[in-house]
Amino acid sequence: MLALLHTSPVHVAVFDRLRDEDHPGLPLRHLVAGDLLERARAHGPAAVADSVRARVGEAADAGARAVLCTCSTIGDVAEAAGADVGVPVLRVDRPMARAAVAAGPRVVVLAALESTLGPTLALIEEEADRARRSVGARTVLVGGAWEHFEAGDEAAYVRRVAHAADGVTDADVIVLAQASMAPAERLTTTPVPVLSSPRPGLSAAAAAAAGRLRDGHAGG
Repeated sequence: MLALLHTSPVHVAVFDRLRDEDHPGLPLRHLVAGDLLERARAHGPAAVADSVRARVGEAADAGARAVLCTCSTIGDVAEAAGADVGVPVLRVDRPMARAAVAAGPRVVVLAALESTLGPTLALIEEEADRARRSVGARTVLVGGAWEHFEAGDEAAYVRRVAHAADGVTDADVIVLAQASMAPAERLTTTPVPVLSSPRPGLSAAAAAAAGRLRDGHAGG
């Protein structure tokens, strides 16, 4: 069984659909804890480390072979919790970051939440170091998008994200930093490759749950 730690209930249907398309028969257990994101935004990801560790431990005790954190803001503290619970804990955006580094040195990170930008940049720099590549990443905060998401207007949310992506120039790759942004990938018209995290993240976690984890991190 693979457990998924979400900070929004909208991700449940997304990952169920991806499971059905790519990994039929894989048992998923969804854990939704919106308060983790609220507290991380207010006080920083480190403020929720103990709570994340507790959630991950609950999943492991319930029989999870691996845990996938689908929130980019708390992904780093979730990964760190894996050392204490004895099962692989993966962040959904690591395979995407690895692919972005391979795509070229000019990486543009789009996010609807400012709290996501720092963790995503740090992850891209980490993957660049692992690959021994030089990367110059810059960020774009998609103003007004998160208000649409919080209001439940996903269509307006993804349109605003897609519009921001289409406005990016001088880039080798565009990274959609939050899993919730993934539908915007289909709406973009930019010739620059646009990467999202749910599909490669779930594939990496499925491999981890099956015991095929490589070098301490999910392969991408």
